[in-house]
Amino acid sequence: MPYLKLNTNVDVDNAKSPELLSQLSQLVAAETGKPERYVLVELNAGKAMLFAGSAEPLAYLECKSIGLSAKQAKSLSAALSRQLETALAIPANRIYIEFGNCPAEFWGWNGSTFG
Repeated sequence: MPYLKLNTNVDVDNAKSPELLSQLSQLVAAETGKPERYVLVELNAGKAMLFAGSAEPLAYLECKSIGLSAKQAKSLSAALSRQLETALAIPANRIYIEFGNCPAEFWGWNGSTFG
């Protein structure tokens, strides 16, 4: 049920995309304590984006999950920022992350919901 959407202006080579997606999926599973089989990760790279008047490397992420706590969001923010700095050379001060705690009854999967 965790969902991570990464939008960035950094070009990501098609050969490197699967590795980055896998790393992010594993990170989200570990940080949320959810099985990776429920984690969905989306990558939108090479987008036209501007932050603080600059087109230097940047990222905007959306991270949503059932039962996401403030403590997990803080930990995820640090872990995702480290991962993006390592993988894509995006500094933490050029990363925005929107977190959302979605009620189980409003998260659909397999023809039903989790609530």
